[in-house]
Amino acid sequence: MTPKDDAISNDPPPAIILVEPQLGENIGMVARAMANFGLSQLRLVNPRDGWPNEKARAAASRADHVIDCVTVFATLAEAVADLHYVAATTARPRDNFKPVLGPVEAGRVLRARTRAGQRTGILFGRERFGLYNEEVALADEIVTFPVNPEFSSLNIAQATLLMSYEWMKSGLDSETATAFTGPDVRPAEKRHIHGFLDHLEEALDARGYFRPPPKKPKMLDNVRAVFTRPAFAEAEIKVLRGVLASLDYFSPKQPRGAGYPERKEAADRAARERKPETEGGDE
Repeated sequence: MTPKDDAISNDPPPAIILVEPQLGENIGMVARAMANFGLSQLRLVNPRDGWPNEKARAAASRADHVIDCVTVFATLAEAVADLHYVAATTARPRDNFKPVLGPVEAGRVLRARTRAGQRTGILFGRERFGLYNEEVALADEIVTFPVNPEFSSLNIAQATLLMSYEWMKSGLDSETATAFTGPDVRPAEKRHIHGFLDHLEEALDARGYFRPPPKKPKMLDNVRAVFTRPAFAEAEIKVLRGVLASLDYFSPKQPRGAGYPERKEAADRAARERKPETEGGDE
């Protein structure tokens, strides 16, 4: 897949249209957000500082394929002339009869129209005050984000990122899919848990943890509750057993190297004697 390809499928991604963007840095950050999610067609309407803009390229963080393909238009009408469907983003209500969508639904609508062979676009307004009503009138539908009403302002790169993400997500086989998954771990069998807890009890007994002795049953219940609540993986139990084994072999008074072979041999012998009772049935 090349950088210009759609990140999910062969569906041509929507054009991103910025109306009178002011700062080259903002244009560059929009290009970076687009590239993150497989969009590549960026259209600028009357950019304040002209085009090309080296500050935009620097802020794009190597999204050069987006910057190189930017097209500039004198008016919004020209920028959307070849499109079949345009969604205008806005943070405030408009006095018109346009349907209003959330970003999730808008992403699905864009995907469906693209798959029907239509060219689509997403319209973003100026950094300071967004779109004029007559500009929103050139769109088919409005997209608004469920943001904090007391602080609803999004910069154009943030808004582009949200819509680009929803476009990408709408093309996934599952909208909860991720780029990679965690390890496939095997849950520990109960006998491994019980063997570890027996080992832990012995280690705590040897170090005088259960004091006073009459409280040992309750204290042991609490310890067992800690280690039986999570669903430990077998590999995690092996790590914990290794920690306890190290505590069996070494102590501040007898550190590694001080009679280590003799003590390890004794500990290994004790473990072998203990194994048939706690981990039998493996053979």
